[in-house]
Amino acid sequence: MVKKDLYQAFENNGGILRTYQLNELGFYSRQINKLIENGDIARIKRGFYELRSNIYPEEVIIARLFPDAVIFLESALMIYGYTDKIPLSWQIAVDRNSEKGQYKIDYPLINVFYMEPKILDVGVDKNQIENVDVKVFNRDRTICDVLRHENKIEREVFSNAIQRYVKDPKKDIKKLLEYSNLLNLKNKVQTYIGVWL
Repeated sequence: MVKKDLYQAFENNGGILRTYQLNELGFYSRQINKLIENGDIARIKRGFYELRSNIYPEEVIIARLFPDAVIFLESALMIYGYTDKIPLSWQIAVDRNSEKGQYKIDYPLINVFYMEPKILDVGVDKNQIENVDVKVFNRDRTICDVLRHENKIEREVFSNAIQRYVKDPKKDIKKLLEYSNLLNLKNKVQTYIGVWL
């Protein structure tokens, strides 16, 4: 197996390969360790490797590591331009029944929120980045999450998010009201957003 083929395999998998995939390409523990020593690849966490030469966006790495995770709260606000503050770590929402140990990774930094599966499916969009589906809650669901987690968000971030959402031509008030019903946030939506509409 030539390195060109190895690089192509990484490229086809959004920049990440698992141990079994490397094994299928003919790279076993000794060769994998050699690739790490040479600086060709790096271990992200046990059983997951990334190519050193290609720098993929962190959200792509998260989507490859945790395909069912959804980018959430302040990280979603950043994607929609509803905040100027870059969160210290990526906030992701996952199924509360999923194995907790899998989320212990050094890079990228993540902050995991565990949710009921029925809530996790509400208002999810898929963005294609580097040929990888990156799940993120849509803008209307994100505002519901901001209202729900008001006490975990800085006041300025909270206010900016509401104001920018209200001015956003891409907002969908019908969806916002639908999600607020499902998430028991109807009163909060009326209080904080109803006054602007």
